Amino acid sequence: MGCGIQRSIALILRGEFVEAFFMYPAIYPLVLLFSLLILNQFISIKYANKSIIILAILTVATIIVSYIIKMTTN
Repeated sequence: MGCGIQRSIALILRGEFVEAFFMYPAIYPLVLLFSLLILNQFISIKYANKSIIILAILTVATIIVSYIIKMTTN
């Protein structure tokens, strides 16, 4: 399920954002989730807990859906 995350990160670092999404669709919710987790350690964010839960659910759902799609199209 995590296959492609390293290549997706490499694509983001090269500025190829659309290609990164197609390589690993969960990369953007995952980046937002980790960014919020790190930012919340230094700055108190009002609705951080709810936002973290929502982003975590969105990330897991995106990973599962993209995995199912990849398995059914092969």
